[in-house]
This record gives sequence, structure tokens and C-alpha cells, in this order.
Amino acid sequence: MADTTEKTHVDLRDDKLVSDVLEATAQEHRMTLLQAVHLYPKAIGWSVLLSTAIVMEGYDVVLMQSFYAFPAFAERYGQRMSDGSYQITAAWQSGLSNGANVGEILGLFINGIVSERYGYRVTMIASLTALIGFVFIPFFAENIESLEAGEILMGIPWGVFQTLTTAYASEVCPVVLRGYLTTYVNVCWGVGQLLATGVLRGLLSRSDQWAYRIPFALQWMWPVPLLVGIFFAPESPWWLVRKGRVESAREALLRLTTSSADSDFDVDQTLAMMVHTDNLDRKLTKGTSYYDCFRGIDLRRTEIVCVTWAIQNLCGAAFMGYSSYFFQQAGLSVSYSFDMSMALYAVAIVGVFASWFFMSRFGRRTLYLGGLTALFIILLVIGIVAATDSSKSSGWVIGSLLLVYTLFYDITVGTVAYSIVAEMPSSRLRTKTIVLGRNLYNVIGIINGVITPYMLNPSAWNWKGKAGFFWAGLCFLCTVWAYFRLPEPKGRTYEELDLLFERRVSARKFKETEVNLESSVQHDKEI
Repeated sequence: MADTTEKTHVDLRDDKLVSDVLEATAQEHRMTLLQAVHLYPKAIGWSVLLSTAIVMEGYDVVLMQSFYAFPAFAERYGQRMSDGSYQITAAWQSGLSNGANVGEILGLFINGIVSERYGYRVTMIASLTALIGFVFIPFFAENIESLEAGEILMGIPWGVFQTLTTAYASEVCPVVLRGYLTTYVNVCWGVGQLLATGVLRGLLSRSDQWAYRIPFALQWMWPVPLLVGIFFAPESPWWLVRKGRVESAREALLRLTTSSADSDFDVDQTLAMMVHTDNLDRKLTKGTSYYDCFRGIDLRRTEIVCVTWAIQNLCGAAFMGYSSYFFQQAGLSVSYSFDMSMALYAVAIVGVFASWFFMSRFGRRTLYLGGLTALFIILLVIGIVAATDSSKSSGWVIGSLLLVYTLFYDITVGTVAYSIVAEMPSSRLRTKTIVLGRNLYNVIGIINGVITPYMLNPSAWNWKGKAGFFWAGLCFLCTVWAYFRLPEPKGRTYEELDLLFERRVSARKFKETEVNLESSVQHDKEI
């Protein structure tokens, strides 16, 4: 009778398997982008499919913040001002914007536990199913309180999407594709934002309830096709290795690759490299709980992930989220405000593709630092223009500067961060570390959601473009941190990154430090 028990262990004491680990690592470094695309077309497709879920989050985040400048929505849920117009109060703007952030924090923590226990596929399917039900709440909302409840509940599955898609993308592809697939998430953000602004721009002429109900209803068009596709998707081979399901990991690798595309590719060599890296992680990592993210060398890795993601919300990006409302308060008409916002989000998508070009040549650290420096200068200029020019033309000047800001942001900080946060954690703590980083991002997002409406709202602080000074100061502090603490992960396998962190190599020396993999594998063999 045949043995049907799954193989759960690879014996790295075998000389052939030791050579497999070294050869698989060498092949990762030799592989060109074109070779990777030919070998991993299925992995690219599955990663793109899962990442598409982020379109829904980008859509709703901008949808809600753009509603503040949308006449039909403001009249239905806002308060009448002395000049006869309607405004959502700054307090409720903060509440609605932060409702999704609160839900996302809950969803992120749930994801860190559930996805590691049940796998990425099951977690995504459950989250998409829940989202279908939650969309009913804002669609039928009769008051602003119901909208708030709907935003919180929808935020829970969005929190899952935020990190699970990035983690999956980082685990189904070779080193040379990692930067492209992890940062593709930002393309999905831009697509969602552009769609939301375009939908609202097309409905500006309507004054009935369908002007704001139709945009909510359009959120139902995404989950069902995603559910069908993800049902057939392969599980992450790294997750299967962590669970000791080596044979299932082998099958997943075969489903992710086209072996005939590369005669040098050997699935068993790649599998041996994964098992060895997991063994190394087990030795270096104290455990697999959230608490373990703050112990030993993983504390530094957690710091890098958390601050890298927090900087996205600390460098002035709040201007982009509230762009339609910001443009309106800066003096542009409602229609021009939405036109400028559509241009802004189109620029954001272009920025991501440009980032792929620059990232492959300059690496993550250089691009990130250069971007922060450029953003600091642009924010400073926005503040100066707002403070020195009170004419109507200043609104167009500030709007143009914000387009330039968006382009630089999405070429650098906005896109590169997704690659960094996926590469820095240890394999066994990857999901939980990314969750912690994204939750810090959301906490700062909540703070931004409270203060930004007050900065822009004419009934509150009314800073308008002068808020550029505030964000420029924070951006400068972010630049200082990145210079001293952000390493360069470009071209490194996960095992090499483990060893660099174990040796406590300075962030500024990560790029040129050599790693002796053979001694690491031999040590694993001896024990």
C-alpha cells in the first residue's frame, strides 16, 4: 500500500540538499527580470489578482473624503451654513474618515492571527464574503451615524487586504520580481482613488439620493469575481513550509511556475532554500506571537517596518486624501476640484510605474531618501505660496504643486514602502510585523483624520495651504530617521537579510556588506 503521508521535513544534513540551497540562492541572484517573468507568469497573475482587492479600499477611502466636497451628500448629511451652503462638520468629517481606520486596525490584528493559522486563501475568501454584507449598511444609511457604523465594519476586511496582499506577493515570487509585485498594491490604490473621483465627477449633476447611493453600490462589483479567482489560487509556499507541509509547498511552487521556461529551474532546490531559511528563522526568532516582534533582532526589523509605513502618513500625504475638499477650500470650483483630483490620482498611477524603473536602478533606500527630500521642499513651497499670495490664482498654483508632490510621492515613499515592509521582517513573523506597521500607519491616519479637517475647514482652523509648513516639519524629521535607520534590501534573499540583521550591520552598510551563505548552510547541516 502506498504511503500517502505528506512529507514534512527536508534533511539539510544531506550533502546534496546543502548544494541545492546554495545553487537555488545563486540562481535567484543570476535571474534577470525577463527570465523571472517567463518562469513565474502564474505567480504574477495570482499576486495581481489578490492585490486587486486593494482597489476597493482605495475607492472607498477617497469616496468618503471626496463626499465632503460633494453637494448632494453634504446637503443630505451635513449642516446648513450661514451663506446657504452645506458642510459636513469637521467633527463628523473626522469621525467618518477615522471609522474605516478603526475597523482596519481590528481587521489587521485579526489577519495577523487568522492568516497564519488558516492560510492566505481562506482568510481572503472570508473577508470578501463579509465585505459583501457590510456594503449594505452605507448604501441604505438614513443618517450619518449609520454611515459611521458602515465605515467601521467595512474597514475590518480592508484591514485584512492591506497586509495579506503584500505578504502574499512577497512570498510567491523570486527576488527580482519582489519589488514589482509588492509595490503593485500601490497601483491598485491609485486605480481605486481614480475610479472614486471619476464616479463622483460624473454624478455632480445629480441632486437626488442616487448621487451618493450609486457610488456605494458600485463596491459590490469587485468581491464576487475576486472570490471565484482566489478560490482556485495556490497557497503561499512559504506559509506551507512554515506549517511543515513541504510536499504541499512543492505542489504550490509547481502551480506558480512554468518549469519549461527555464531549464536551470529546479523546484527541489528552491524548496530546500525555503526550508533552510525557515530553519534559520526558527533559530533567530524567539517565537511567532506579536510579542516576539519586539524581542531580540526582530525589534529592529519591526521598527523599520513600522516607521517606514508611518512615514506615508507623516510626510503630508493627507493633502492627497482630502484633495477634492482641499482644492475647493483653496478657491477652485466644485467641478474643477474634482477634475484636479482625477488628474492627481492619474499622476499617482504613473508615479508607481516610474518607481519600478528607478527602484531597479537606485534601490529602495536611495529612492526613499531622495523622495522625502523632494517632498519636504514641495510642502515648504506650498506653505510659502499660501502665506504670501491670497489671490484666486494661488489655488491653481497650490493645485499644480500638489500634482508635483503626488508624482514624487508615488515614485518614492508611497510605492517603495510596500516593498520595504514586505522584505524587512523575518519569514516567521512577516505577517504580524506587517500588521504592526500598518496599524501604526492607521493610528497616525486617525490622528490625521482628526486634525486635517480642522486645518482645512473654514469653520475651524482654516489653515488651507499654510498647513504645508506643518507637514514640511514632520517630513524633515522623517528624512533624518531614514538616513540613519533604513537599510537597502535590494537584491537580497530572505536568508541574506536574516544574516545581515543577525550581524547587526549598520543601515548605511547593508548594500555593500558581503554574506557568507555557505558557512550558514554548513552550520545548519552540522546541527
